[in-house]
Amino acid sequence: MLTIIAVTVGLFFAMNIGASGAAASMGISYGSGVIKKPIIALCLCGGAVFLGAWLGGGEVVKTLGNGIVPKETFTVSIALIVLASAALSLFLANILAIPLSTSEVTVGSIVGAGIVYQSLYVAQFAWIFMFWILTPLVAFTIAVLAGKFLKWPYISKWVRSKRAKPILAVLVVIMGVFEAFSAGMNNVANAVGPLVGANILTTQSGIFWGGLFVAIGAILLGRGVLETNGKKITKLRIEEGCIISGTGAGLVMAASIFGIPVPLVQITTSSIIGIGFAKQGMAVLKKDIVIKLLAVWIVSPVLSMVLCFTLIQLLIEHNMYPIVMMAGLLISVFGVKYLMKKKPEETRKVSLSKQN
Repeated sequence: MLTIIAVTVGLFFAMNIGASGAAASMGISYGSGVIKKPIIALCLCGGAVFLGAWLGGGEVVKTLGNGIVPKETFTVSIALIVLASAALSLFLANILAIPLSTSEVTVGSIVGAGIVYQSLYVAQFAWIFMFWILTPLVAFTIAVLAGKFLKWPYISKWVRSKRAKPILAVLVVIMGVFEAFSAGMNNVANAVGPLVGANILTTQSGIFWGGLFVAIGAILLGRGVLETNGKKITKLRIEEGCIISGTGAGLVMAASIFGIPVPLVQITTSSIIGIGFAKQGMAVLKKDIVIKLLAVWIVSPVLSMVLCFTLIQLLIEHNMYPIVMMAGLLISVFGVKYLMKKKPEETRKVSLSKQN
């Protein structure tokens, strides 16, 4: 029964990864009007995600299955708790309106299990953590340089010419598919890595079923994310979209080859900030999106780590003391959220008092 539940949770998690993350890869193609029907964009995304998982997702699956903690750490119960902790972290984040990275919450959950049994490969985790810091910085730098390149008079003139439009239209679709392919290589492991580690699935069956359910999630549940990313957040020019998608896809694919799970959402956001920096300078770094990005980096792995640590202690080790730590964390998170809501009102009161 536990095995069935664990597989069900893992595949459900895979569908949500497809709906929330993978579907966003085609947002620029759809939002710019190059692809007019959402079902076409979602099917392209689903197919590319599945191929990415099937052809190149094995290394990241191995890392999450036995590269952060020994394979012996994973039992069916531990795998279920790891996946449940990652899913619950995403659920709590949705309530708090904080976007989390599926890679970070999954790694955080595995680290929580490793701490309980003192079996964490610290050097491997440090290597992954270094990639979490470096890849967004590299994405930001590439985007800044590319943004400045687009401002060159000859390039700017060519981009706005009629001759460039069909070329850019094809290129933005290719880059979107490339980004979805890289998401399949990296993100599918988040849902099936613990199952492979617990010997519930083999690596090949894990990436097949994980990739299939991520693709199904993108096609059936990704319409909302596609609309939001494509038309409701911000307007990006097609050439800027090519840079953002290409940068994110290239970095994620490179990390996947080395078996490193990386946060695609932070990489993409860093690219967008880099494009904004090239156009607006330092002013873009003062916006709320930068603060939210830093909050995601901190909250994502810590929340899932504490959740997994607490659940293992309570349900398997029957130790009640960690529940105090969990309660303290939740109180802190909700307290920060409350203060963030109060801040604009307090700022207005201070402003009024100064005027008086």
